[in-house]
Amino acid sequence: MTLPGRPPVVDLATWQAARDKLLVREKAHTHEGDAIAAARRRLPMVEFDGTVEVVGADGPVPFLDLFQGRDELVVYKHMWHDGAPHQGQCEGCTVTAWHLKDAVYLNARGVSFAILTTGVWDEVAPFVDFMGYTQPWYSVRDVDEPVGGEMGHITCYLRDGDRVFLTYTTTGRGIESADGSFGLLDMTPYGRGEAWEDKPEGWPEGRHACWYWRSDADGNATWGPTSRPAPQWTRPGATPVDTLGRQGHH
Repeated sequence: MTLPGRPPVVDLATWQAARDKLLVREKAHTHEGDAIAAARRRLPMVEFDGTVEVVGADGPVPFLDLFQGRDELVVYKHMWHDGAPHQGQCEGCTVTAWHLKDAVYLNARGVSFAILTTGVWDEVAPFVDFMGYTQPWYSVRDVDEPVGGEMGHITCYLRDGDRVFLTYTTTGRGIESADGSFGLLDMTPYGRGEAWEDKPEGWPEGRHACWYWRSDADGNATWGPTSRPAPQWTRPGATPVDTLGRQGHH
């Protein structure tokens, strides 16, 4: 055996029986997710000033403009490291934003999408251009919650005419709903390859939870002067560099 651990080999009928047994749990998980979503729709909401200004490609605009005339708005709040070059920006947020490149289906369902970050616009704009992002980005520098505040979350808003409301925000791993790669990896035999996962005996040792966020030019996961957030390697000119560009990481 050349693989570092593998599932036992059985006939198709035996596999199907095991698969059907797991399916019962998967269906229960799906139904519980539906119930949680129903409870989420019943959360109260908080009104705030929709005229507060954020800064985007067209300069300062009222937050209300982010709805683009629609009634609902989903935003991803992207962490930012002041003064850092592209390769030194938040790896996890870069990966999440890469999964959210196109909001056409959200738009078709009456939902607008935008990315907010605390970086100053003059730093954010070149990053957005380098990454090739087409979704609207805005700086919320010095803007209070629930527009600004803590980054790294998905947040939802509702508009009723000129009135604006906060309806929901994620915490912790709540952003995984946007990272489709997580769900696909969870379906594979070796999963995410993270240390916290429950793995069979003999499976590969897991690594820390963020090991895949950065890679070198050859695709090897690494955290060092020749690495970048993994999605950046698809961008023109994303060559190895001499530094991550932010204090505390070498």
